[in-house]
Amino acid sequence: MSDESIQPGKYVGLTYTIVDQAGQVVEQHDLTLGFVYGGDTELIGDMDKAVAGKRVGDQVEVKVSAAQGFGDYDPSLTFTDVIENVPPQFREIGAEVQMKNDQGEAKVFYVSRIEDGKVTVDGNHPLAGKELIVRVTITEVRDAQPGEEQTSGIHAVQMQGPTSIN
Repeated sequence: MSDESIQPGKYVGLTYTIVDQAGQVVEQHDLTLGFVYGGDTELIGDMDKAVAGKRVGDQVEVKVSAAQGFGDYDPSLTFTDVIENVPPQFREIGAEVQMKNDQGEAKVFYVSRIEDGKVTVDGNHPLAGKELIVRVTITEVRDAQPGEEQTSGIHAVQMQGPTSIN
């Protein structure tokens, strides 16, 4: 086991669980997620500060406010329409609907509710407006290899089309 501590330039592996204030697990990642500390991978809340100096086997728990996490809930990003006005492929909970604003900027909305003959779509992240607790276990700390900052964290996710994190 490595006795190295997390500091800029180190490759860090971790697993994590995110729970809401009621203790319900909202996300869990049991496979090690790796990134180069101090690179362009952003960690939720003040997680960067919380894991600095930690070693393999250390566990960290951080309370994350809505603003630090997925933002405050914005009711202006919720729209309801009569189900007959909605194409059939968007008539189920969880369906993705891409919408553009007047400036042509696209945003993904999700069907969040269907009731009384109406469909509601929501552009907020499902965790927006929620205070969360993130529990992290450090699984690896070592010197980063040359170029590894381009194959870890967000760079390790291969997606088709343009990628961005909102």
